[in-house]
Amino acid sequence: MRAVLRALRASGLGAAPTGAPLELQSRGDEPPRLETVTPLEGDRLAVRQVPGAPTVGLRAFLDGIQRSQVVAHAGTVPLVHGAVAAAVRCRDERRLRTWGAPRRREALLLPGTALSPALVTALAAQVPVLDTTAGDPAAPAATHPQELTARALTAVQRMREAEELALVAAWVADGDGPLLVDGGISGSPEGARDPRVIGVVKSHRTLYAPAGAVPLVLGLREGERTTAVALHSPRRNPVASWYLRLRDAQGRAPLFGLVRVEVAPLGDLTARADEVSRWLLAERTPVALPDARWDVMVYGIRECEQYLTAILR
Repeated sequence: MRAVLRALRASGLGAAPTGAPLELQSRGDEPPRLETVTPLEGDRLAVRQVPGAPTVGLRAFLDGIQRSQVVAHAGTVPLVHGAVAAAVRCRDERRLRTWGAPRRREALLLPGTALSPALVTALAAQVPVLDTTAGDPAAPAATHPQELTARALTAVQRMREAEELALVAAWVADGDGPLLVDGGISGSPEGARDPRVIGVVKSHRTLYAPAGAVPLVLGLREGERTTAVALHSPRRNPVASWYLRLRDAQGRAPLFGLVRVEVAPLGDLTARADEVSRWLLAERTPVALPDARWDVMVYGIRECEQYLTAILR
């Protein structure tokens, strides 16, 4: 951030971080929706009690974070500093240690078509620059400032995802044991095919269930899961997925304690879904407080976030 501010000021722009990070300003324009799925256990979505006692089985945890903020304006054009980091934290004798090296990336994000080439060249000579209009023939030369910050935020999200996917691929190649990824794994060709990689999705803007089965999903009790279904997308790799209730939602919102799990669609999926669910139920303690998402966040992911926050300062 300091290097970016120096570069901007050297270019004659008044630069200072202003406002909240873009992640906090985002309202989430994607409307909530339902998506039809193909059952993999039986011929319809159903509820199953996870058999057996919770069992510790996860070896490592992977998460990524991002920070983005408008740091200057060139006329009416916002310039955004973006920084991302990702890491794998591996459990070793009940302590978490960083596996390999954490991945970091920073850039000054700007719309090249809306700025003078001389300014872009001057900034790129001092700090990493990412043009948010590169490769887009329809990118306008000037547009609404909020559209430009939205482009920047999307670019930062892609930066973070790229670092996370690189770590998934590295773990598949050299890691030892089951890896829990914060989020879906269908974006990773390696992770979506490896039985050691498990994704846990905490948000549910899209519910993967037919309309008639929504009460079934939202009515899961603690320790229950849905049967597994197949998720397909033209831009993603196929995975098997199911919903699992980690904590009692009695008297709370219907999504409280509800996560969606993704694994490679391999072997006996009933046995696999039961085993992975037992692993996740075992990770409910210690509780990930004071994080507001404690009901759906395992402590290993929270600890990973804290580590990344420290190294991204």
